[in-house]
Amino acid sequence: LPHSFHPKEKRLVQYLYGWEAPASSAVLVFSHQAIKSLVSIGHCSSLSLLDHPPFHHHRQYLLIDHKYYIMGLFSAMLLSLVVLFICKGASGATFTFVNKCDFTVWPGILGNPVLDSTGFELTKGSSRSFQAPTGWSGRFWGRTGCSFDDSGHGSCTTADCGSGQVECNGAGATPPASLAEFTLGSGSQDFYDVSLVDGFNLPIFVGVSGGSGTCGSTGCIVDLNQRCPTELRVGDGEACKSACEAFGTPEYCCSGAYNSPTTCTPSVYSQMFKSACPRSYSYAYDDATSTFTCTGADYTVTFCPPASSQKSSRDSPKSADSTDGSDSVETSILANGWLANLAIGESSRTHPSCVLPLVLIVAVISLTLSFLHL
Repeated sequence: LPHSFHPKEKRLVQYLYGWEAPASSAVLVFSHQAIKSLVSIGHCSSLSLLDHPPFHHHRQYLLIDHKYYIMGLFSAMLLSLVVLFICKGASGATFTFVNKCDFTVWPGILGNPVLDSTGFELTKGSSRSFQAPTGWSGRFWGRTGCSFDDSGHGSCTTADCGSGQVECNGAGATPPASLAEFTLGSGSQDFYDVSLVDGFNLPIFVGVSGGSGTCGSTGCIVDLNQRCPTELRVGDGEACKSACEAFGTPEYCCSGAYNSPTTCTPSVYSQMFKSACPRSYSYAYDDATSTFTCTGADYTVTFCPPASSQKSSRDSPKSADSTDGSDSVETSILANGWLANLAIGESSRTHPSCVLPLVLIVAVISLTLSFLHL
């Protein structure tokens, strides 16, 4: 054999002559020079299926130029990355709800298209996740003081949706209610905010996992019920109305002659909300500091978040000695994030329509890599 042959290539040529016939059909990977040598000595044709009579059972072989083999491997890996990126962008987002309150919360969901649930029970310390498609737009809130019978009928003290059931079935929250609002982009930016425009009933925090862009956290982690002015207070302090809800005048509701950013300015009440929760919407035209964007992320909505959740790792560096223990919302976010789940093979962002191409790509790469043992 030519001296240019690698020892492994010499072994493969022995297969061709029947000295060490493999147990079944095989794909033989040769260097470019080796294939030229084989063709020149007249025993085979490059890049063709061969059936050699010396072998029993007419086994077949495929000779592949090594440089094309490397190109194919690189192309398969590149295609995998492209499909993963497309599938991730096409799968919408996973919303995870976490209850850090000392009591049960009943989250309500209003959006289009309708998710798997429009309202459910979330006991103390528990969590639940939902997948939302691209283009989904809607809002979440937490209901408190609820009482439902065994058939799921009842009502809530704050943020009740008026459906008379655990499921809100297309009904929104009755003010006052702390709202988390989202619009998911189709391969583009998601928009999200926490709004106190309809008042406040429960501390709420939105954390971000994965994604690209600014992706800041937002929310109102302060219990405004404890500092609510008497004229805005509901009952014994279960919730805090907005000035619009309490007084109903155009200057507070940004309506009529006040229906523009220039004519509707922050009131003393909205300024109080803004001072306590600077990242939340405090009145209708509070867009500049209250709307956030991110692309391809998952989101965690936490009720009664700990004070350590006010800033995420996106917002400021976390000190080396700071630990949040089991109460860390960042830990919860990471545990439910796309990247963390992908690492253990349980990505919540994988859309059903992407499963087949992903399986095919994995199969191609696995088959290609299996040839390396030759």
